[in-house]
This record gives sequence, C-alpha cells and structure tokens, in this order.
Amino acid sequence: MELNILNLKFATYIKRYLRGQESPLFINMINKSKIETLIAERINEISSTLYLIDLQISSGNNINVEIDKKEGNVSIKECISISRNIEHNLDRELEDFSINVSSAGLDKPFRHLNQYKKNQGKNVKIKTKDQKEYKGILKEINPNEIILETSKKIKVKKKNVLSVEDINIAFDQIKETKIIISFN
Repeated sequence: MELNILNLKFATYIKRYLRGQESPLFINMINKSKIETLIAERINEISSTLYLIDLQISSGNNINVEIDKKEGNVSIKECISISRNIEHNLDRELEDFSINVSSAGLDKPFRHLNQYKKNQGKNVKIKTKDQKEYKGILKEINPNEIILETSKKIKVKKKNVLSVEDINIAFDQIKETKIIISFN
C-alpha cells in the first residue's frame, strides 16, 4: 500500500514538473507571505507589543522567525505559540520544513525602528556607512534620524573635563547599531 502511495506522489510530481509547476528536486517551497500571515495572526492574538523583526525561509524550507517586543522581553511561551501556529497550519505531507522562532538577540544589530525606541536612554555603538563609529547614549529617535549623546574627556588647563556632545545621525547613514552590554 505504501509503495502505491509513493508511486502516486512521484507520478504527480512528474506531471507538475513537466507542466513547469514543480521543481525537479521535488521540494515545495513554502510561501513567505503565508508564513507572515500566520505570524501576524498569532501576534495579534497574544500581544499587541510583539512584532516581527525578520523572516527567512531557505531553499530547504528551514523557517527562521525573529521577533521582539516594544516593552520587556519575549518569553519562551510566545515563541512556542508562534511556532505552533505555523506548524499546525502547514501540511508536512506537502511541505517538509523545520522551524525556529527566537527573540532578537542582544548581540545582533537593530533592524527595526521599534528596537531604537525600546533602547532609548541606553548605551549603543553605531557604525555609519562612511565607516565612522560612535558610542553614546541613544538620546532621541525621530522619524528620519537619531540623536546620540557622546562624551569624551578633554584637557582644559591641565585638568580632565568631560565634554558632552549631541550628534544627529540620519537613519539612511546608519550601517549598524548595537546595544553596548555592560555588567557594571
């Protein structure tokens, strides 16, 4: 019986391939917009502060979802809930896949405006597209730019004085922003 089912599936794949509907490798690619919809559905059900950072689907149907919260941290329960919603709405008979849902890591660069807002008032390191690097406190977030409060020691009359300066950096000039992790 199992052999007949396999032969039927193989014949179906061959027919689809000959019509240009199927890959010769017999891998059904998962539709990214379908996964985005499933994620949005679950996020709307469990929390208004959760949002999608990144969704990647590899050619081998490895689904990687990265989420964050506007306030606080993403819980394991929230990751599991999103993972299960995706898993229960895909058919493993048609689409073999693996799934990984995680929160945005502290070591990863910011990729969403909400991450800047969440980390306002914290120490960050910014690399610009013209290879400049700034460290300071994320003071203000505007629609087109951020304001970074930097400080450095300068000598004035043989004394070290702390000089504080605000630097405006346009979002389109930012290559990477990361939080500075401090254990002080």
